[in-house]
Amino acid sequence: MTINIDLAQLQADFIRYTKINTRSYPGRDTTPSTPGQTELATLLVRQLRDLGLQDVSLNEKNGFVTATLPANTDKPAKSFGIIAHLDTADYNAENVHPQVHPHYDGSPIEFKNGLRLTVQQFPALKQYFGQTLITGDGTTLLGVDDKAGIAGAVAAARYLLAHQEIKHGLIKFGFGPDEEIGVGADKFDAKGFATDFAYTLDNGDPGQIEYETFNAAQATVTIEGTSVHPGEAKGLMVNANTLGRQLDASLPALDRPEFSAGHEGYYLLLKFHGEISEAQLVYIIRDFDHQQFEARKAYFLKVVDELNAQFDHPRLKVSMYDQYYNMADIINKDPYPIRLAEAGIKAAGLTPKTVPFRGGTDGSKITYQGIPTPNLFNGGINFHGPYEVVSTEAMGKIAETLIHMAQLNVEGTVA
Repeated sequence: MTINIDLAQLQADFIRYTKINTRSYPGRDTTPSTPGQTELATLLVRQLRDLGLQDVSLNEKNGFVTATLPANTDKPAKSFGIIAHLDTADYNAENVHPQVHPHYDGSPIEFKNGLRLTVQQFPALKQYFGQTLITGDGTTLLGVDDKAGIAGAVAAARYLLAHQEIKHGLIKFGFGPDEEIGVGADKFDAKGFATDFAYTLDNGDPGQIEYETFNAAQATVTIEGTSVHPGEAKGLMVNANTLGRQLDASLPALDRPEFSAGHEGYYLLLKFHGEISEAQLVYIIRDFDHQQFEARKAYFLKVVDELNAQFDHPRLKVSMYDQYYNMADIINKDPYPIRLAEAGIKAAGLTPKTVPFRGGTDGSKITYQGIPTPNLFNGGINFHGPYEVVSTEAMGKIAETLIHMAQLNVEGTVA
C-alpha cells in the first residue's frame, strides 16, 4: 500500500504548534501548569473536530485533549491509542521562530546569535540529507519534543479519515500536559480512554521503538548541622555541607549518568543547597531491573544510616518516593503492541530499532494504569535546547507508520 502524506499540511501544522509557548513549570498547583498548553489544546480541539474525529473534548480537570476515530470494519480488531504531549522542556520557548531549510545538504547552519548547527558536532544530522530540515533560530528550543509527535498523529488521523478504503479498528488520540515535569500522566483517565494498548510518540530516530524504561525514585535528604563561630568550632561545629559531600562520596563513584549507558543504572545528585546549619540534597535513583532498583534504594538508605551512626541523634533525614516503573515488566507479558509497531515500521520502509529508553515517558505511568503504552519515534534529535531539529519527511514517517499499523491490526497478520 502506497501512502502519500500531505507533507505541506503536516509542516504547516507543526510550525503552527511550535509558535505557541507551551513550556511547563514544576511546583504549580494548576493543570496544565502553564496557560500556553491550554492554548494549544484548544487549537487541537478545533482542528480535530474540523477533521471529523468524534468525541473530541478537552478535559478541564486533567488538561488532556481526547478524540476518537471509530472502527470502519466489522472484523474483530484490538483498539489502540496514540498519545503525545503538549508541553516543552525547561528552556526558553517564547517567540519561537522556526527556520525551514529545503534540500538540506549538510552545510553548517548559522544562527544570528552565533550558534552553529554542524554535522561535525551533531553527526545524526546526516540522516536528514536531501530532506526539508526545520530548526529554531538559535535563541529558543523548537518544540520537536513533542510537537512533532502531535503533528504526526494529526496527519495520520487526517489521512485515515480521507481514505475510508483503509480498514482499521477503533483508534483514540490523546494529547496531554506536563510530561516534561513528570506529572501530566498522573491524572490521565485510563478508564475513560479504555484502549487495549497505546503508543506515545515522544523522541527517537525514525524507526525507533522504546518499551524498556527505568524504574525511578527520588530522594530528598535534609541535613541538620550545628553552626558556631569557626574560631571556637573545635568539637562543636557540625557542617551540614561537609556531611552532604560525605554522603555523595559514599555512593559508588562510577554509578553516575556520566559513566553509564544502555541498561546501566545510576545515582544522580540533582541539587545541593546548603550552609553550615542546614543542607538539602535531591537525588534521583534509576535502574532497569526492579530487584537492582530496590537494592539501590536500600543501599542509599544504608549509607545515610552509617553517616547518622556517628552522632547522638540522626542528622540526615530522607524522604524517598517512587516516580515510575519499567513498563517492560508489563509489556513483555503480551508483546503484540511491539510486534505491531515493528510491522508498521517495516511497511513504512524503515528499519525497526528497539532501544532501552534511559528515562521515562507518559507511557511509563499509563502502562501501570492498565494500558500498555510503549514509545515510538517522533523523528527529531537534540531535544530540549536551541539545537533541536526535525525534518518534514521524518514527521511524515510517523504518520505513515501509524497508518500501516492501523491496517495491519485489522488484517490479523501480526503475531
